[in-house]
Amino acid sequence: MEGAGASSEGLRYAEYARAPTGAGRGQAELDRGLARTMIAVGLGVATVAFAGRYAFHLWKPLEQTITETAKRISTSSLSSYYKGGFEQKMSRREASLILGVSPSAGKAKIRTAHRKIMILNHPDKG
Repeated sequence: MEGAGASSEGLRYAEYARAPTGAGRGQAELDRGLARTMIAVGLGVATVAFAGRYAFHLWKPLEQTITETAKRISTSSLSSYYKGGFEQKMSRREASLILGVSPSAGKAKIRTAHRKIMILNHPDKG
């Protein structure tokens, strides 16, 4: 009986003490490689960010130019619609600005421009 108990203890110990198989080592190497890659990518991004920050602080005219340009560009300036205020009674000039035609345009051109804007702004468009 002692021999059977000792051998079963030896088997239990052998199961836990066994060296990892080749597949286990491959997964561990893969995990280490992935960790190294992520660290390298993180350091690269941080390096680029700090270099860009240093360049902006070093070269103030570029920073000022970019800031002024960003202020000048607004979403409303990218629109092709008329941005002016409306008069109490719409004049021919204001109507032509809204439609995007010249004030001396003919009736056919005005109707075409009006139709185009109405189709673009219709709620059932989609």
